[in-house]
Amino acid sequence: MNSPTHISSKSASLYERALHILPGGVSRNTVLRKPHPLYADTAVGCRITDIEGVERIDFSNNMASLIHGHAHPAIVAAVTEQLHKGTAYTLATEVELRYAEHLCGRSPSFEKLRFVNSGTEAVMAALKAARAFTSRPKIAKVEGAYHGVYDYAEVSQTAQPGSWGKVDRPASVPVAHGMPASALADVVIIPFNDTERALAILDEHKGDLACVLLDLMPHRVGLKPADHEFVSALRDWTRRDGALLVLDEVITFRSAFGGAQSWYGLTPDLTALGKAIGGGFPVGAVAGRAEVMDVMNPLRKPLLLPHSGTFSANPITMTAGLVAMELFDEAAITRLNQLADLAKTGIEDVIRATGFKACVTGAGSMFRVHLKQHPPQNYREAYQTPEEEQMLKVLLDHLFDQGFMMINTCSATISTPMGPLEIDALVNAFESGFQLLSAARPVSAGACS
Repeated sequence: MNSPTHISSKSASLYERALHILPGGVSRNTVLRKPHPLYADTAVGCRITDIEGVERIDFSNNMASLIHGHAHPAIVAAVTEQLHKGTAYTLATEVELRYAEHLCGRSPSFEKLRFVNSGTEAVMAALKAARAFTSRPKIAKVEGAYHGVYDYAEVSQTAQPGSWGKVDRPASVPVAHGMPASALADVVIIPFNDTERALAILDEHKGDLACVLLDLMPHRVGLKPADHEFVSALRDWTRRDGALLVLDEVITFRSAFGGAQSWYGLTPDLTALGKAIGGGFPVGAVAGRAEVMDVMNPLRKPLLLPHSGTFSANPITMTAGLVAMELFDEAAITRLNQLADLAKTGIEDVIRATGFKACVTGAGSMFRVHLKQHPPQNYREAYQTPEEEQMLKVLLDHLFDQGFMMINTCSATISTPMGPLEIDALVNAFESGFQLLSAARPVSAGACS
């Protein structure tokens, strides 16, 4: 593996140009690094090479969207063949139907499905469908959970101690400056994995909620799976109230053949999908109960939710996605989840060996390392102190310099080109990272499971 450098003249030159024409020099904040972003050259399998010629193992996988890593031969071949036939039409395609049939065959809760172009759009469509079906205005969501950038879905995803309110009555906190007060008023915030408090808040809004929006393992809340009791209580409450249960499986669908909902034996009313189901291309989908999905049926009179999209179900994404998910069968999922367990166990071992205060959360093929002694149970516990934030930056920079790309919360996703060698290398890099942090600031021991 080549030795990485922080000062990269080609990337620095490109970023200087970018600053003149792109706000902040980028179109997505996640690529920012100091003193400048690095620019990709090529990527194959689980390795990515930047324009300076430095190769790294990619545990970010474009924010959990690449289950087969980069440039998988079967996906490249299928997409290349489709490129010669066209990229988008104002006509339907057979591959859209084939892919919809495949996805609906993976989960009993997917009776009908409609494709969109991103996870954000899938969540937005699901919330609008819930409103159309119930004729109710409000939604409820978990404090701190990320569901994309739709006004009603992003509330309180960046709440801070000075703004998040009391634990038994979390505040609806805006993310973007200028968010309408009316949007905030229509979003009810509940604490994660706190059944009693969550139900008490929901009871205050009986008859007004279109849906409860839930990620079963919310990344920003700590990447800890929801407790079965919590999930069951929310499902029971929505049924009694006539509200819908909407799952955000944009990330977690990679966790099992039928998504994380299969962990709970859960049948939600709607599910938002995205990321991995695109095979490396922009994608989203909303799936669920036929009678709910039919609010988007243009043959129904009256039509309750007109819905379309210029690039929805384009044949490039449909082709890539179908190949990717056909390859992502039970055996592939089991193998990936086992690799993630191997990584978590290895990191926990080096936490104990180094005596550094840290812990690991996650399930399926994803995990997250927290610089905390105990696994956080909710957003407020997962919230980083300034000291933790600074230490995390040092750790992430160390991992990057050692040749590993991570999601900026120190989270990792496993891809099918990976094997035990890549996992072992990452664990070793964490060990040297914890040793580096311990030398800079001795911390008491305390590993967790």
